[in-house]
Amino acid sequence: MNKSVYIPDDVYQGGKRLARKNKYSFSQLVSDALREYLAHHSPEEVTPAVNTAIAKARDAQDPFVSSAARRVLEQSEW
Repeated sequence: MNKSVYIPDDVYQGGKRLARKNKYSFSQLVSDALREYLAHHSPEEVTPAVNTAIAKARDAQDPFVSSAARRVLEQSEW
C-alpha cells in the first residue's frame, strides 16, 4: 500500500544512506523503523513477545544459547 508522508530532508538522506549501506530499500527501512517504534510504544504487544522469547530460551538445548538469550533479555530496555 502506498502512502505519502513528509520526512525532513536530513532524516530522509540519513535513511537513504543507512538503507543503501545495509543493502535494503528505503521503504523497508521505514517499515522496519515504524514496526520497531510501535512495538516499543505498545506495551500490549511487548508482553507476548517477551513471553515467546523466554519460552524459546527455556526450551533451548544449548546452555550457551539459553544463557546468551537470558542476558540479552535482562539488558533490554522496556
